[in-house]
Amino acid sequence: MFALYNILLMIVALFAVPYYGVKMLLTGKYRKSLGPKFGFVRRDELPVPQGSPRIWVHAVSVGEVTAAAPIVACLRSDLPEACIVLSTSTETGQEAARRLIPEAMSTIYYPLDVPFVVRKVLGRIRPDIFVTTETELWPNFLRIAGGMGVKIVIVNGRISPRSYRKYNITRFFWREVLRLVDRAGMISAVDAGRLRALGMDGDKVHILGNAKYDSLAAKTSRQLPEAMAAKLGIAADERVFVAGSTQKGEEQVVLNVYRRLLATCPDLLLVIAPRHIERSRAVTALAKGAGFEDAVALSEIAGGRLRRGERVIVVDVMGELFALYGLATVVFCGGSLVPKGGQNILEPAAWGKVVFYGPSMEDFSNEKVLLEEAGAGVTVKNGDELLGGILSLLGHPEDLAGRGERGRAVVVANRGAARRYADLIRESLQRATR
Repeated sequence: MFALYNILLMIVALFAVPYYGVKMLLTGKYRKSLGPKFGFVRRDELPVPQGSPRIWVHAVSVGEVTAAAPIVACLRSDLPEACIVLSTSTETGQEAARRLIPEAMSTIYYPLDVPFVVRKVLGRIRPDIFVTTETELWPNFLRIAGGMGVKIVIVNGRISPRSYRKYNITRFFWREVLRLVDRAGMISAVDAGRLRALGMDGDKVHILGNAKYDSLAAKTSRQLPEAMAAKLGIAADERVFVAGSTQKGEEQVVLNVYRRLLATCPDLLLVIAPRHIERSRAVTALAKGAGFEDAVALSEIAGGRLRRGERVIVVDVMGELFALYGLATVVFCGGSLVPKGGQNILEPAAWGKVVFYGPSMEDFSNEKVLLEEAGAGVTVKNGDELLGGILSLLGHPEDLAGRGERGRAVVVANRGAARRYADLIRESLQRATR
């Protein structure tokens, strides 16, 4: 079955390599990561690991890095002499990892799932244990690592309905892959059930919660939104509508809603943060075409130019959305009015904000249930419902504040998962040394 997987991998590569090669030449994207993903890493970027035990933690991109951060912090506290190496798959993930996880000795790109590349990188790091975040499974890597005696652990594991459907089609193959995993810590009973259904031994699966609660609760501080407000020239009493992680098709809805909101709330400021910042120019052009001719990019204001009364700001830099949520009066979280499965609604909730989102929240169904039970999450089907919901809450500020505070309390109350995941990793290490 692994031979069949590698044949299919080569077939995919015949099409993928030219596609990404052209994209790299035209846009510059992937230039930083391509060489390291093939195992070409300078020794000063990945020194020979010092310390024991040697722990390799993998977090695909920004969301996974957020979950991994408090787990790594716990590990560093428990094992001060450990060599901790962190990998990501994306360039934005690298930036987030270097900012959020200073406890890692090295931050590298995860290698392509090609046997000779995997062996090369594993030979450099020589991990005692490999920890993958949110059920990122690459068959060749797991097979080779397992053959080298490396313990393999999943933390903050989740399997979305879409991913489960894809895995389930080739369940016979993933059953073999999952035999290589020593232990799996899953976010919820639903995620754990899906993993067991795919063939993992039930005794190896543990339900430990969501480490993102720990990360977000620890990151909120008054200084973040205050600094952002000063940077953008936003007054303390100015109301802000933040539309975060929006996808194509959602920005037009948000702009239409905002235009109608201004009739009742002329002081309201709009901040749009597209999920992919490379779309920021297109979103700015969309805002101008919708009648907001003075729409401005965040980088332009943050670069030193004072705001001149612009009402629409488009976020075109990484790492600022979380602080912007802290400034918000109301929030819409994207990837939900279009069928993308939603985005992380815990981030605004951690600041005590009521969050609106569309019906497509499959990837964050547990979080949706918790926030809606607290009254801090609101599902809307279209722009009209979003407009009505926002107007209702802006007209009742005490209700808005109370519901937001109950949402924040949900985030705080669910802390502790990072400690449980760190304990799972340490227990697996102890088993490896017996």
